[in-house]
Amino acid sequence: MIVRLFALGLLGWMLGFVWFAIFLPEPLDGRPTDAIVVLTGGPGRIDRGIALLQDGAAKRMLISGVDRAVRPGELAAQYKAPESLFSCCITLGREAIDTRSNAIETARWLERRDYQTVRLITTDWHMRRSALELQQALPARIRIVYDAVPSRPSLSMLMREYNKYLLRRVAALIGI
Repeated sequence: MIVRLFALGLLGWMLGFVWFAIFLPEPLDGRPTDAIVVLTGGPGRIDRGIALLQDGAAKRMLISGVDRAVRPGELAAQYKAPESLFSCCITLGREAIDTRSNAIETARWLERRDYQTVRLITTDWHMRRSALELQQALPARIRIVYDAVPSRPSLSMLMREYNKYLLRRVAALIGI
């Protein structure tokens, strides 16, 4: 009986992993939202957010998880964006150190501004767990639109992220 339960659990994990790895979230079109939130930590994320902001896809943008030593002018130069864009429309969030605190920082930022829609930008393999954390932190009235930055994750990266995602789902179910 224990062997069968273990085998069934392993089969469920494997099928879930196949789904997780094959059907990674994809980039979204330029539909407008009230705000854009970019989670730091992967290539292409900030570039995507700045391009969408410049194209008028949102009013404001939060970059969550920025190191305290980084200045807006440095980011503007690094991403070849006008400093005026950083002055008017981009907030550097410096409180977050992981995905869960990204969600908390984002929720606080959104609630202060009374936005109704937000575009979440992160890497494709990171999107599901990030979205789960953000959904838990936000009130139900705020709609999240997922905009994944494509990547080429390794098998080990996908397995680690899938396991983290499963653990967060279980923790959410029991209220942690």
